[in-house]
Amino acid sequence: MKRLAAAAMLALMAAGCATAANDPRDPFEGMNRGVMRFNDKVDDWVARPVARTYRDWVPGEVRLRVRNFFSNLADPFIGVNNMLQGKFEDGIGDWARFAFNTTIGILGLHDVASNMGYDKHNEDFGQTFGRWGSGPGPYLVLPLLGPSTVRDGGGTVLDWVTDPLNLIDSDTVHYSLVATRAVQQRADLLDASRLLEEAALDRYVFLRDAYLQRRRSLIYDGRAPREEVNDPPDSTVK
Repeated sequence: MKRLAAAAMLALMAAGCATAANDPRDPFEGMNRGVMRFNDKVDDWVARPVARTYRDWVPGEVRLRVRNFFSNLADPFIGVNNMLQGKFEDGIGDWARFAFNTTIGILGLHDVASNMGYDKHNEDFGQTFGRWGSGPGPYLVLPLLGPSTVRDGGGTVLDWVTDPLNLIDSDTVHYSLVATRAVQQRADLLDASRLLEEAALDRYVFLRDAYLQRRRSLIYDGRAPREEVNDPPDSTVK
């Protein structure tokens, strides 16, 4: 981990001198592109090969149970974020999902709550900050984590702090579960990343625009108002 952190810092320092502010949302483009190149190297050398091996050798039924398990762990704080955003019915539904999947679904291995009518939601602290009126701030590419913004980066810190896996005392078990979750998430994106490489002329611009549009849509629950020409992108919720 220390080597990865040092490499990330070197990537940031090496790219820091070359900034390009063609897009007002992305004043740190030069640095961001450097971090993206570093992330791509880590993905090429480590993350993608491990994810491919996982997908090729672990049966689909097992991968589904792993996915369900980690999805269930996320539901309590998805509910917290829904509550903080004033969506109380959704928040209660998230907590009901966790209760049913943890008990009837055997620690979340089986998603029985969806069949009971409790839909899965996607909420985090970055979205909550947006609902509270915080603008996105500059676009950022974070080492190892990828696309973000200043606002979403702050939200990510809180997401980490409230991660249920932090309750595990054993470092071996904790880091094993964190690694397994990361591998599962990367395996789920293998096909999408292949299509992106084949279709995008400039992967950086494509990912940046797609990320910012998706985050705006999530903050407004898919009902984002049309942006005025002179308004800053991803204007906050009123």
